[in-house]
Amino acid sequence: MAQPFETIQVDTTQVSCDGGGGQLGHPRIYMTIKGDERHVECPYCSRRYELKADALAGAHGH
Repeated sequence: MAQPFETIQVDTTQVSCDGGGGQLGHPRIYMTIKGDERHVECPYCSRRYELKADALAGAHGH
């Protein structure tokens, strides 16, 4: 049975992913959580990055 994809809670709308497997991972990519979507999914490994509920206020202050 396949393992569920990992979900990572983040404090910022800018995230990067390299698969987390060192040499077994994938090239590092940078993604942006946009608009009302509160998440983004890595196209390589399907990790899901979710914006924490309290992070949105800080995201607009930069």
